[in-house]
Amino acid sequence: MTTTNIDKDYLARRQLKKGTAGWVLLAGLGVSYVISGDFAGWNFGIAEAGWGGFIIAAALMAVMYFALILSLAEMSASIPAAGGGYSFARHAMGPAGGYLTGLAVLIEYTLAPAAIVIFIGAAVGELLGINGPWVYALFYAIFVGIHLAGVGEALKVMMVISGLAVLAILGTAVALIGDFDTANLFNIAADGAAGSTEFLPFGWHGVWAALPFGMWLFLAVEGVPLAAEEAKDPARDMPKGIIGAMVFLLFTATLVVFLLAGAAGAELIGSSAVPLVDALKVTGSENLATFINVLGLAGLIASFFSVIYGYSRLVFALSRAGYLPKALSLTSARKAPTWALVAPGVFGFLVSLTGEGDLILGMAVVGATISYALMSASHILLRLKRPDLPRPYKTPGGMLTSSVALVLSLVAMTGVYAFDPRAFNYTIVLFALGAVYYFAYSRNKLVAKTADEELALILDAEAGDEDTLPGASVVQPVEA
Repeated sequence: MTTTNIDKDYLARRQLKKGTAGWVLLAGLGVSYVISGDFAGWNFGIAEAGWGGFIIAAALMAVMYFALILSLAEMSASIPAAGGGYSFARHAMGPAGGYLTGLAVLIEYTLAPAAIVIFIGAAVGELLGINGPWVYALFYAIFVGIHLAGVGEALKVMMVISGLAVLAILGTAVALIGDFDTANLFNIAADGAAGSTEFLPFGWHGVWAALPFGMWLFLAVEGVPLAAEEAKDPARDMPKGIIGAMVFLLFTATLVVFLLAGAAGAELIGSSAVPLVDALKVTGSENLATFINVLGLAGLIASFFSVIYGYSRLVFALSRAGYLPKALSLTSARKAPTWALVAPGVFGFLVSLTGEGDLILGMAVVGATISYALMSASHILLRLKRPDLPRPYKTPGGMLTSSVALVLSLVAMTGVYAFDPRAFNYTIVLFALGAVYYFAYSRNKLVAKTADEELALILDAEAGDEDTLPGASVVQPVEA
């Protein structure tokens, strides 16, 4: 057991801008995280399972996400820290559990932008005829730069870009609704596999393999609690923001899953790189298709931009707590976590040079499912171990709800293996390396012994507590 002096200066250089986001901006952030998933990626699940099989997979993942979101709403209102899932898990499972949860989220949030920027490059290539590393570097530089300007500016830009993407989805839905035909949903022939039917052309194995694609319709919405320290009123705004985002995403997911295949046919949509555009073209809306192609780029940018926000807040929180090098949590005069934005951005850019967008996104999904299981377990453990914890919002169904999320997240994790064993295996290796880093080194560098002490330091610094006046110091034990 060792000790570390944590003084006013340490926390003063590691504070985010409080009171920037109300629940509407938080809901917009949640939508921004996910909206690119409506434009492409999810539809390949139809190729794996047929439309009927994909509907089952997508419905299961929607249940998983809704149960998880309701659990996170409770924890984010009770524990308003920028670490999100990491903070919840540290309260429930101690320093090791907190780090491993944060590590899983970090894998998801640093790899996802690398995959998305590859898809952005493909879209820019389609529109302008240019693509490659310079496009990736330019987009990273521009959008990391906007975040460095400050969170208020970044969230407002995100809202505008997300609004354009949502406009594209609504416009496509209006154009396609007149061409909807139920027969188009089932135009993939059964392959004769065990359990295959017109509804399940590739049997139940197809449903299993389609689970990761069902996740793409909601992947990363769980990142809203990463903005807790910048919320105006976390106890009220966090639950409203994250639940509001999930409800809206269920609406947009329903539109694209039903109307695209119902108008253009499941077989076409299941193999399309740009499903909204191809659906409009096949139904005769060529001019609108070109416009939607441009707005589709906005959808990709919205998710790219917002996930950069998410990884920066997670890296900031893990660094401030001592899990990662402490320099990564230094904030600028604008209260932006400079190195927490830049360092993962450089890493993501280097990963993007592989050009393996599908593989990278598969790895991000594995990281996500690990984190979902650990966050769901955290909700259960906090209910059992901390019944006295103030809960301004309580999860409907309590531990039963989080248990549903826990079970389905483990099932979803195996689905990635069914689709792409490489993505599963590579992520497990990456997770193991991150765990070795903690147990061999960073567990001896923690700033506070317990999660309660860490949260108290954060809240005291935000409030300008008299105990942390300039020159004063707080001696905190650090767990070895």
